[in-house]
Amino acid sequence: MKRILTLTLAAALTLGAVSGAQAVDFKASGEWLMGFAAGDASLVGKEGGRRVDSNDTFGAGQRLRLQLDAVASEALSGTVFFEIGDQLWGNGESGAAMGADGYMVKVKNAYLDWIVPDTDLHIRMGLQAVAMPEAAGGSAVMDGDVAGIAASYKFNENAGLTLTWMRPFNDNYSSDVNDLDKRVHTNYLDNIDLFALSLPLSFDGVEVTPWVMYGMQGRNARYNIHGWEQSDGDFAQTLGNTYAGLNRVGAFGGTSKSYGSMFWAGLPVKVTALDPWNIEFDVNYGYVEKMGRFNVLNGETGRIARASTAREGWAVKALVEYKMDWGTPGIFGWYASGDDGNVKNGSERLPSLNGNAGFTSFMGTADSDWSGRGNLYEKTLTIDGTWGIGLQLSDLSFVENLSHTFRVAYWGGTNSPSMVKYMRSSRAFDMDGDATSTEGPYLTTNDGLLEFNLTNVWQVYENLSASLELGYIVNMIDKDTWDRSFMNGSFSRQDAWKASLVFAYSF
Repeated sequence: MKRILTLTLAAALTLGAVSGAQAVDFKASGEWLMGFAAGDASLVGKEGGRRVDSNDTFGAGQRLRLQLDAVASEALSGTVFFEIGDQLWGNGESGAAMGADGYMVKVKNAYLDWIVPDTDLHIRMGLQAVAMPEAAGGSAVMDGDVAGIAASYKFNENAGLTLTWMRPFNDNYSSDVNDLDKRVHTNYLDNIDLFALSLPLSFDGVEVTPWVMYGMQGRNARYNIHGWEQSDGDFAQTLGNTYAGLNRVGAFGGTSKSYGSMFWAGLPVKVTALDPWNIEFDVNYGYVEKMGRFNVLNGETGRIARASTAREGWAVKALVEYKMDWGTPGIFGWYASGDDGNVKNGSERLPSLNGNAGFTSFMGTADSDWSGRGNLYEKTLTIDGTWGIGLQLSDLSFVENLSHTFRVAYWGGTNSPSMVKYMRSSRAFDMDGDATSTEGPYLTTNDGLLEFNLTNVWQVYENLSASLELGYIVNMIDKDTWDRSFMNGSFSRQDAWKASLVFAYSF
């Protein structure tokens, strides 16, 4: 009898557990990518007699992203987003060499969604993808994964409000080895907190989303963006005030401030009421408070200048398209403020956290940000210190399930040529050859790049596509200007090219 009662109780508990589990609906989605790419993305051939880009011409790789949603109801769910890769075929560190078995499983997102009872207030908390509202070619300020809390409220079908708190960086600082008491300084004043407010408005084919974001940057803040980690000895590389390629020397001049202020604002507008016209434009402004000074070497005079870590700039961008039966022709362009040549008053470029503004598919990420080879410019870029104009033909199709997009764009610089004498080498404009670059190439008003793109997408099945991307960049960097940079020997410029084939299975 005792045994029967025990079995009955166990069965009841099991049924109760199963019943509880059935209350949650698990959904899976994701994407498999297989990429094969060839190319040379370096804009510098040799520097000081040595080749800059030592990457293989051809590479292959794969990546898997898997999203699991645990949905209890329309008001409550949890999401975890795993990423396996990038796994470069033949590479042991990424687990794609002989024998495989690499440790490449990463958590990309992990967040909780819920609605406050009896309200229309939606809360998302955890690791999540956050992009500042944008139009015409992506966000020039921020578009990436970050830890935080977002609260969204929809007043009616025309207006809403979103408030977001993010903590992108904290506890990444280790005090100097010479500190007498490391316990006092380790992880001290090294957080960055961001507070964003956006107001999405939609009226009869017009969408406007004004937004502002305020930030607090601790004086010891350390960060890792684009795979480059700021070192303790490089204080000048504080968030938002990077001088790409600047020849920093000597010590950083500390500041008595505990925190510095950061501020951004934007006004993206999309007009679809004039069908078949599509008109988009975006205005952005950003400011980062000075957090000290640092030494920089003037390569022409050999003298040291005291540069400021302040940064303040702006950018505008626009896109106009006209949809026709045979395709969609369009014109796009942008202009972003550049450095004025005086390092003592800081940088005049738009500060960006994780900018992802790019109309093209070689220098930018218009069609894809992945090719199987991470060094072919498929990275998050910014338009800081550049201007450009381009033409595109999209949605071209001559065969069923096969579409094409063609673009040509000219990139110019808005930075003063006199800034070059402070650069450590020509690698400042060569994004692929500069491991410390967190932005696009540094272009002066004397420089130019002419980019060509051709993207072809074959929809093999409903869930399987094959994308062939071809790109070429004509290098019109002014060598006379860059000969003034502080470098070890001369350099040679070269054009860049790529060809990538990516198979994507989405489910």
